[in-house]
Amino acid sequence: MAVDPRRTSSAEWADLWLGLDVGSDISLANAMAREIIHAGLADMEFIDRATTGYEDYARCVEAYTLERAERDTGVPASAIQEVAHAYARADRAMICWTLGITEHHNAVDNVLALINLALLAGKVGRYGCGLNPLRGQNNVQGGGDMGAIPNKLPGFQDVEDPALRGKFEKAWGVKILPKRGYHLSQMFESMEHGELRALYIVGENPARSEADQTRAVRLLSGLEHLVVQDIFLTQTAELAHVVLPAAAGWAESEGTVTSSERRVQRVRRALEPPEGARDDVAIISELAKRLGFDWGEPTAEQVWDECRGLSPMHGGMAYARLDELGGLQWPCPDESHPGTQFLHARLWKDPVEGPRAPFSVVENDPPVDLLSEEFPIRLTTGRRLDSFNTGVQTGLYTSPLREREALLLSPADAARLGVADGEVVRASSRRGSIEVPIKVEASLRPGLAFMTLHFPDQVATNVLTIDATDPKSGTAEFKASAIRVEKIAQRVPV
Repeated sequence: MAVDPRRTSSAEWADLWLGLDVGSDISLANAMAREIIHAGLADMEFIDRATTGYEDYARCVEAYTLERAERDTGVPASAIQEVAHAYARADRAMICWTLGITEHHNAVDNVLALINLALLAGKVGRYGCGLNPLRGQNNVQGGGDMGAIPNKLPGFQDVEDPALRGKFEKAWGVKILPKRGYHLSQMFESMEHGELRALYIVGENPARSEADQTRAVRLLSGLEHLVVQDIFLTQTAELAHVVLPAAAGWAESEGTVTSSERRVQRVRRALEPPEGARDDVAIISELAKRLGFDWGEPTAEQVWDECRGLSPMHGGMAYARLDELGGLQWPCPDESHPGTQFLHARLWKDPVEGPRAPFSVVENDPPVDLLSEEFPIRLTTGRRLDSFNTGVQTGLYTSPLREREALLLSPADAARLGVADGEVVRASSRRGSIEVPIKVEASLRPGLAFMTLHFPDQVATNVLTIDATDPKSGTAEFKASAIRVEKIAQRVPV
């Protein structure tokens, strides 16, 4: 089963495609839940033993009839009912999602709605079941595991917990601020207010990837000190006061990466970095030395062993074991542990080990950028198979799949607007306008348009997108902008 506003190539493989309206995911999930409950397909034995909050959740979803969900989502009630029954009746079922769920102003609630479904049907903590956020970049999981989250230390240990924080303070010989840091959206808000005046960016290109590109460039340009550490001179690096050329982690460094299934694997250096570029560990160690902390010249393995000593879920993942076994899945607390194939099996033990899994009450909340007579088309953004993010890593290489950036429109919208393939149009949102060629795309329904942010030098897509953010995660609503498309009057030669 595939749920996607566009009929993508992946959706064409599905037994059933639900082409929902952008931003209506919670209504769909809640209606499926109501149907599962009314059909007697909820796993009440699992719910009673392993969860909390079911009664409040059941009362919430009662309002989401199939008829209401059809109005909210644009998906036929019969299709919603079919998917609900198929999911609940399946012996094994998994829910996977990507940025289409998380790049919204209510990103966390979207995810909670899917977690609710898995708990309702007992599809968690068992082989072949569960929830899987498919990562958009290599080692996103590893970054989170290592503490690249505002309120977490390595191993997802809460920075506001005195005992956990104390363990790291003792090992590192420094005091750690006892409060969570800023997520990305809060950092930009702090720049706006003049509170955040210096920034150190490693491997990111926010001058091109932020939802409101004009604002992002203005704020980055106004910093008192900007340091960028990267393998390319990105548009963000061009704004920096200092650029630190880094080695490419996938080929020029030693270390580890972690996949979406929590599998930690070794990365081995295949090439020496080009002249002038240095490994991330070497750069950070040299900075520490100049700031008065001489760490020596630690190897990647020494850094990893320190991490294993502080993060219980990585404790048994010595390099030798990772080499021998081709990787291990956390949690892996000691060197006799085989790693954990799937999470939350504890919920099936009687009695349940640890805390029960909570249901969450979440309500449908449409996109912030409302469609109107002035802006009648819903623009959603995404990626193409041949390109990556802002194009920094892929734009210098040719691909037989690659086409220049275009605004994809449905055949019906192209006909209504009187525009043809390749014609340059003006696309405008409430934040700005761009000129872009169009491509008529049969995968799109009327009223839906699509663009990427792979080619910012060709088309500044993020001039159109909105920086409405989820208060819980700080994620911007890249997936739901309101635009209008206009023909450009033919220019008369002077």
